Amino acid sequence: MTSTYTKRAATIGIGAIGVFAFWALGLPLPFLLGPMFFCLLAALGGAKMQDFGKLGFAFRTILGVAAGSSITPDVVQALPGMALSLLTVPVFILATAVTSYPLLRRLFRFDPVTSYYSAMPGGLQDLIVFGEAAGANLRVLSLIHATRVLCIVSIAPLVLNLWWDVDLTAPPGMPGIETPPLQIALMVFAGLAGWWGANRLNILGASIIGPMILTAALSISGIITQRPPAEMIWASQFVIGIGVGAKYVGVTWSELQRVVVAGVLNAGLLAGVSAVFIAAAVAMSLSPVLDAFLAFLPGGQGEMVVLAIIAGADLTYVVLHHVLRIALVVVGAPLFLQVFHKPQK
Repeated sequence: MTSTYTKRAATIGIGAIGVFAFWALGLPLPFLLGPMFFCLLAALGGAKMQDFGKLGFAFRTILGVAAGSSITPDVVQALPGMALSLLTVPVFILATAVTSYPLLRRLFRFDPVTSYYSAMPGGLQDLIVFGEAAGANLRVLSLIHATRVLCIVSIAPLVLNLWWDVDLTAPPGMPGIETPPLQIALMVFAGLAGWWGANRLNILGASIIGPMILTAALSISGIITQRPPAEMIWASQFVIGIGVGAKYVGVTWSELQRVVVAGVLNAGLLAGVSAVFIAAAVAMSLSPVLDAFLAFLPGGQGEMVVLAIIAGADLTYVVLHHVLRIALVVVGAPLFLQVFHKPQK
């Protein structure tokens, strides 16, 4: 039997080939999309791969640090102005669920519990835990959400490039050699300590939220004065890209025909719902169109933070909307299921 370490080493190698291929061809986001697509193709080809598991969350702390370092006293003063925009997030969740559930339940005929949790625009790990407890089909659930993230993360960069002319091949920060070692040490401390503290307090999305809060405190106090260097952001992108692609390991042809197709159609519907809310946010002057675009796309929290960093969007605005979306789904999804779905006896 292939060991976990061997599979992980193979996955890293495949991801690295993806980075070099995208870089050589001048394709966008080589450290994110390169590993993601090459691991996806390898998984569909039957390769035995393994993502970074819990170690992957350590790399997500970099994104929390990047978000926290962008919070300055001026940003803090602007937070109350985001309240009205944040109030639209529950409506957004309801709209996505109402749109997705009929597609998955009636057209693809997944069972009610699987359809319900597959329609929720939340974090994959949390939804798998809740879905397993409720009796959902975990394979279907994980593939539909992985496909949602894959589609959103694949299409969003193209829109950023075509609409806003964002250079998706540019470094996402200063080189590490130009960043003072003390600043890098402080960022590493803020990332790991913030993650540990948030885990101890059972805070949702601890690997991003904890580092963001601690880094924000150090940024506002003037202790941390820079964002993570490009190499740290690239490392985080690489691990996230591998994680998305490797989720397709073991996918069969029948699953491709039914489940992945369902995931693609579901992602398309959700993109349409997102477009309505993005347009509404801009029309109501709640935010610039770039910030609204990244805040209301139902991608993974980590993936959307990466895109916000690359695009130069308001990280605080984007992160708060995704955190609230995931928090409301985590808290509300099990409660609504108990109210509206009565298990068969």
